[in-house]
Amino acid sequence: MNFLEVKDVAKQYGSHIALKHVSMSVDQGSIYGLLGPNGAGKTSLIRIINQITHPDSGEVCINGKPMTADDVNKIGYLPEERGLYKKMKVADHIIYLARLKGMKRADAQVEMRQWLERFDLSQWANKKIEALSKGMAQKVQFIGTVIHKPKLLIFDEPFSGFDPVNAEILKQEIVRLRDEGATILFSTHNMGSVEAVCQNISLINHAEVVLEGEVNAIRQKYKKNLFTVLTLGSPLPIYNDLYAIDKMSVNCGNTESLIRLRPGVTIREVIARLNEECNLGGFQELLPSMHEIFIETVTGKPVSEGGQYNE
Repeated sequence: MNFLEVKDVAKQYGSHIALKHVSMSVDQGSIYGLLGPNGAGKTSLIRIINQITHPDSGEVCINGKPMTADDVNKIGYLPEERGLYKKMKVADHIIYLARLKGMKRADAQVEMRQWLERFDLSQWANKKIEALSKGMAQKVQFIGTVIHKPKLLIFDEPFSGFDPVNAEILKQEIVRLRDEGATILFSTHNMGSVEAVCQNISLINHAEVVLEGEVNAIRQKYKKNLFTVLTLGSPLPIYNDLYAIDKMSVNCGNTESLIRLRPGVTIREVIARLNEECNLGGFQELLPSMHEIFIETVTGKPVSEGGQYNE
């Protein structure tokens, strides 16, 4: 079931076209990636969904109905540009944000204590925001975004400012919120995170959607017939009718090769021939990463020549 629908949304600021008839559908209880280079139109779309601005044409629907001002309380929005009142205490600030979203003070206090404990911030509850490190302040803003248990969460570059350990903690919390029923719109330049948590994506470039779909299906669509092959105790045989060898490395007598299958050649054919003449230790297809697909789609050029794609 589609929880969030963007239907033919257009937005223009003077002579600048920010969105050109953009449409997308986000399933309930999913994590959806909103991708694109800087200036592509992502922020304009997020502001429209949040009812900060309104489209020139088109509409945004939640649960099949056009959004109204009352729907804003169903949304939790973590903007890329963070903003906290530095002189406020951590606990007071979280309660303040919760109350803005309609929570009762008693309920907000219960949720706040649980979230501070989860993020190991309980001892900072009565400290002023200005005393926190950047990462701790980011966690406080995250708590303020999710504390009212919104049905729709919008995260714009949520991992900005986090070290790898805390970024992983935050990623786990985002997945947990999804598992508890939240629908999540996830905007980021971190393509590794997209592969890890997003089921579907839309890629916006020059104000319009240029790529959309399920992440694994997109990676399959862009595959280059590349495979890694491990042969034990001998180099990979050369079969020019089956494949081209892009690169080869030897370690302890074993050879790892990157091959590109010839058009029309099947994996089964290659494995059958190799099993006849060498000790085959591994055979794995390499799919392009979302990072590579992003660059190729936006620039129109492959991210690397010679088929050197990463797993």
